[in-house]
Parts: sequence; structure tokens; C-alpha cells
Amino acid sequence: MGYNLIEIFRLFKTEGTFLKGEPYGSGHIHDTFRIETAEPDKDDYIIQRLNNNIFKNIAQLQNNIERVTVHLRKKLEKIPGSDIKRECLQLIPALDGKTWICDKYGNYWRMYIFISNHRSYNLVDSPDKAKEGGKAIGRFQAMLADMPGDPLFETIPKFHDIENRLLALNQKISENPVGRVDTVRDEINQVLLRSEEMKVILKLGREGKIPLRITHNDTKFNNILLDQNDKALCVIDLDTVMPGYVHYDFGDAIRTAANTASEDETDLSKIEMNINLFKAYAEGYLSESAATLNAFEKEYLAFAPRLITYTIAVRFLTDYIDGDKYFKIHHELHNLNRARAQLKLVRSMEEQYEDMGIIIEKLTQEVGSRQ
Repeated sequence: MGYNLIEIFRLFKTEGTFLKGEPYGSGHIHDTFRIETAEPDKDDYIIQRLNNNIFKNIAQLQNNIERVTVHLRKKLEKIPGSDIKRECLQLIPALDGKTWICDKYGNYWRMYIFISNHRSYNLVDSPDKAKEGGKAIGRFQAMLADMPGDPLFETIPKFHDIENRLLALNQKISENPVGRVDTVRDEINQVLLRSEEMKVILKLGREGKIPLRITHNDTKFNNILLDQNDKALCVIDLDTVMPGYVHYDFGDAIRTAANTASEDETDLSKIEMNINLFKAYAEGYLSESAATLNAFEKEYLAFAPRLITYTIAVRFLTDYIDGDKYFKIHHELHNLNRARAQLKLVRSMEEQYEDMGIIIEKLTQEVGSRQ
């Protein structure tokens, strides 16, 4: 569907004159456009048509983002030399003062200032980049650790709740809505074989050993912007910022940052977890977050990548069995390819799990000795 971006642009309190708008980024959920303004001294913008089939409560979604970004800006204002406009997303209010609009066709839209001179990567090719990504997420969590007020709204209920994801998978296996179950028996068996072990973080939470915190919940590496020198700049895509466990953020970040291939790689021989990138990311992450984490949180960081990679595999597999209703796909087997790639990555992590634990323990001791 074509959208009248000029008309949408005029419904927000923007500066500058609309020059052109083009599709931007590679997100699975929303329709995103970069708007360039005619004046070189004015900001460019990002406009997004929000997917309200997935995010049912747009007002609460936007309230979460507004609370988080205002808090982060207040923190950055106290840090000398901060470039606040580039280090934190900034929502642009609509003419009515809200942070979103609903157009005459029932589409929901929001607008951000476009962050200039940034770089983002789907694949991480150096420990330096991985370390900077770790710093970005660790700092994000640490800066939000003292955000006041009520808990954030749960924009997608039970988003990383693996018990809930497994229930959904089993329901779709039972229903077999598009007749695909028999073609994915091997993948289903790989999932079920690991299902009980993957519930440990939820159990620790129920036992009060790890706290619910404000977490990003979608920390794939291309949601971290680096500056032109590949230093940590800004964390973006805040739709799923809500209560969660720190392991969700650390795990999803490693899933992408330390993966030697893309999320939908079909040649499984190319997919491994790079232990050097894992170590670099963990070093950056703990350098910013260790002071806010308890002992159980640190102890289970090595397990976190296995959990989240497994969880994403379950989600892709469920969507494939269900007829591809959630994730955007580019061909019929796309979600199945994604699920297979994630399961291969899980196996690679399992092979290196002992080394991952040793690395986390050593880094925790090193950071502790410097504090």
C-alpha cells in the first residue's frame, strides 16, 4: 500500500520542509521510512507505520517509549560531552501533543528524529564492535535501573516467556493449520528435547533469586547504533522495552553479535557462535552493568544466549507451522530456514557452554576488582 508521507509529515511538529521519503531499514514488524528535509540545518526524520495487529495498545506502547527516552535524556544531560540528540531516541509530538497519530485510514504513525552519522550492522566482524555493542546494552540497562514510577506496560504479554512460547508451539502442532507439521518433525524433536532445561530463568524469577527489571527485549545487533568511529552510540527499536530479566537482553544480543552467519542462513555449516565475539561483548556489557546485577544474574549470563536463541527458534517454527502470520517473510520457507539456523546456533553454544561460563566468571571477577 502506498502512503502519503507528506500528509503524515504535516501532522507532526516538525522543523524543515519535506523533501523526500523512502523505505528504510530491515525491520520485520513496522513499515519504516526516512524523511529527508530540504534544509541542511534541519533534522531528518524517521516515520513508522505501527503494526497494531502485534501491538494492540498503541497509547501504552508510546507511553513506555516516552517514559524511557525522557529518563535516558535526563541521565545523559548529567554526563559532560553527551550528544543527547544522537545518543537517545527522541519522539516528535503530533500537532495534538500526543506521540502518535491515527490517520483517516486507521493507520497508526509515530515520528523520531533521524540519528545522523551512525552505523549499524547485521553481522559483527570484530571484537571491538562486539565490545561496543555490549557497552551500549549494559549502559542502557544500568541507566534505566532507577527509573521511577509504575512498572512499564507489557506491550507483548509473555514475550520471552519460554513456557508460554512452548504452549503456543504445542497448540499449533496439535492444530496443524496449514499441514506443515509432518515436514518439521526433526525441528520439533530438537525443541522438545531441550524444553525443560530452558525454563530455568523463569524458575529463578519465581523463586525471587533474579528481579524483574526494565529490559529492551529485542537486542539484536542492528538495534544498536554505533557512531562513525564504531563506538557505542544509541539503542533503538524500543517497542518491547518492558519488564523482563537481564538475560533476555544479553542472550538476544549474543545470538546476533556472536553469530558467524545471518539469521536466515540456509547453509548451516556457516553458523557458529564465535567465542571471541562472545567474550568481547560480555566484557563490554559487564563493564557497564555489573554494578547493578546480583550474583544469580551474573551466574546465568552464560546460559542466556542458549535460552534466547532457542526461544527465537521456537517462535520461527511456530510461525511456520501456523502459516507465517507474524514475521514478514520473503519466500515460503523463510521462517523454517530461520528456525533451522537458530537451532544450529543453539547446538554451537551448547558445545562451547563450559568455556562461556569460565569467561563470564573471569570477567565478573575482573570487573569486581576494579569497582
